[in-house]
Amino acid sequence: MINDVMQSMLSAIYPLLRNEFDLNYTQIGIMTFAFQITASLLQPLIGMTTDRHPQPKSLPFGMGATFCGVLLLAFSAHYYFLLTGAMLIGIGSAVFHPESSRVARLASGGRFGTAQSLFQLGGNSGQSLGPLLAAFVVVPLGRPAVAWFAVAAALGASVLWRVGQWAEDRRKASVVHVDVAPVLPRPVVIRAIAVLAVLVFTKSIYTAAMSSYFTFFAIDKFGLETQGAQIMLFLFLIGMAGGVMLGGLIGDRIGPLTVIWVSILGMLPFTLALPHVGLQMTGVLVVVIGLILASAFPAIVVFAQELVPGRTGTIAGLFFGFSFGMGGIAAAALGMLADHVGIQTVFQICSVLPLLGLLTVFLPRRSAMAV
Repeated sequence: MINDVMQSMLSAIYPLLRNEFDLNYTQIGIMTFAFQITASLLQPLIGMTTDRHPQPKSLPFGMGATFCGVLLLAFSAHYYFLLTGAMLIGIGSAVFHPESSRVARLASGGRFGTAQSLFQLGGNSGQSLGPLLAAFVVVPLGRPAVAWFAVAAALGASVLWRVGQWAEDRRKASVVHVDVAPVLPRPVVIRAIAVLAVLVFTKSIYTAAMSSYFTFFAIDKFGLETQGAQIMLFLFLIGMAGGVMLGGLIGDRIGPLTVIWVSILGMLPFTLALPHVGLQMTGVLVVVIGLILASAFPAIVVFAQELVPGRTGTIAGLFFGFSFGMGGIAAAALGMLADHVGIQTVFQICSVLPLLGLLTVFLPRRSAMAV
């Protein structure tokens, strides 16, 4: 949760940074790109390394990088230092996600979907709190108040040190051989991973649009003040927090493949309607979109881990990293597009992205994956 509060706080203070540093949408997109591409490049490498040599005690060092990044965001006098702060937060996420996903699976008791959802619920809850804290702490007190978030990062590092010690002791006490041979032919596994990557790509673009630019959309379309726009973003993120929990719970009962179908295609009517409704209905729709959208990711991660047994860290790093990377690229591209065609047109274009969910038809049935 604390890790993701820092991430969402970054995007939540974009209106403040835009006014203080006279930034355009392209520069804001580059900040998101700097944060997410750093996490994207490092997470798969860290995941592959920790699959061979698990390092649960590395978790607090990731939070230490986040601590430094938050302080830079609070006190930087130049745009390039803001970029550095964003990249340090990205490094913190890169260290955190692969190893913490392994720890969540270790503590799951066999309910992998529920464990993945609980793990991501903390993240999405943190993301939803970021805009509220920005609205009611940073906006009234000014950008230096961001430094208070560094206290939370230090607390998080202390907690993760204890978690890392527990995970290390548990791992040493229960060393079990895991069959790492895929249960499907290699070409089928590669095709399935590619399809899952495209679905994550779809989710990442829409999430990037909402996280980085929805506040500006709400300000532009409805004339809201910064605080009001941040509360609208909070509604989307709290919907995502609920969705990520439901995705894992339901996936353990009906299978992750069904959840993937519903979560990607199911939000299409709502995303198509969003650019064309009033303020109150927008508040309702963003909760529903967040709820449906977020339910996909735990199911995608669990499905991919079942495709490639014994590679928990690699898969977590790959998909978290790919999600971050595509989100960063999308944020930069959408920022440039918004500078040319306007923020409302960007959301109209993004509304059709869930159609790519039809690619789910190319994923193997779970019955074919049974050993």
